[in-house]
Amino acid sequence: MAILSTLNPTMRDVTSRLDPDGKIADIAEVLGETNEIMDDMVVLEGNLPTGHKGTIRTGLPEGTFRAMYGYVQPNKSTTAQITDTCGNLEAFAEIDVDEAKLNGNEKSFRLSETTAFVQGISQQMASTVFYGDETVNPERFTGFAPRYSNKTAENGQNIVLTSASSPDNADNSSIWLVGWGRNRVHGIYPKGSMAGLQHEDLGIETKSNAQGGLMRVFRDHYKWELGLHVKDWRYIVRIQYNDEDLVKDAASGPDLIDLMTDAVDTLPDLGGRPAFYCNRRAKSYLSRQARNSTTNSTLSREDYEQRKRVLMFDGIPVRRSDALLRTESGVTV
Repeated sequence: MAILSTLNPTMRDVTSRLDPDGKIADIAEVLGETNEIMDDMVVLEGNLPTGHKGTIRTGLPEGTFRAMYGYVQPNKSTTAQITDTCGNLEAFAEIDVDEAKLNGNEKSFRLSETTAFVQGISQQMASTVFYGDETVNPERFTGFAPRYSNKTAENGQNIVLTSASSPDNADNSSIWLVGWGRNRVHGIYPKGSMAGLQHEDLGIETKSNAQGGLMRVFRDHYKWELGLHVKDWRYIVRIQYNDEDLVKDAASGPDLIDLMTDAVDTLPDLGGRPAFYCNRRAKSYLSRQARNSTTNSTLSREDYEQRKRVLMFDGIPVRRSDALLRTESGVTV
């Protein structure tokens, strides 16, 4: 497991080692509690000040069946270079000095405010991981959904749809299976910068209003630069289903166990750090459908990497992300 962490460091692994005084480690723990995708996302430093330029393989070479005295034509694989950019998410927090000191525990009060900011920023970042689209919001980075939105595209074979999924519906939702890894899918942060959510205590500053009034405040600055690099599109599988059709015994509507089994079989292999991501409702119905199945043996709760017990599907952790919508537009077919 130590080798795995070295080769595929997660956001928690990287950020928890940045600051020996424990401040960053505390934030890393909060991130994992409020945004479980950060427990799994492999994150690597990009090779550009704004992101990462990588080479992806687009085609495999083929051999030649050679007849006696025949010739073999040289061949090679085909590749393409893509550039993924990082989004820069920032926030400032201000607390009236007198309010912070009112209860006699200034540090605890400010820590509670930091936790709230971490949760809010974490949710924003998770939403961008799934739905960010640079063609709509150029200041953000492109997430999973815009990359896996067309069944007729080359990566369309990694989109699993139910019969009720339709571009005309607006009540779709998705479950994602991601095979995190250095040569698969990973997060990126700009070259020369720091990974994860950075927090800087700016101390007491004087704030003024338009009328020239002054007020002393504690000010904190939060900054998080993150992007996604999909080196091998085969290691992401999107399951899109009609959310309103879920029933607890899977007698009709989406059979989540069957769909997730299909997703597992779609991946080339289960190396790296595979993980499922679904919203709260899907995770609940997954457990109900499993209990109502007489043949289910896919779900279990296990200790995972010496952390809290998590729901596992065929040995793959099932993570909850409230950033996953129940009102998605249907994939183009």
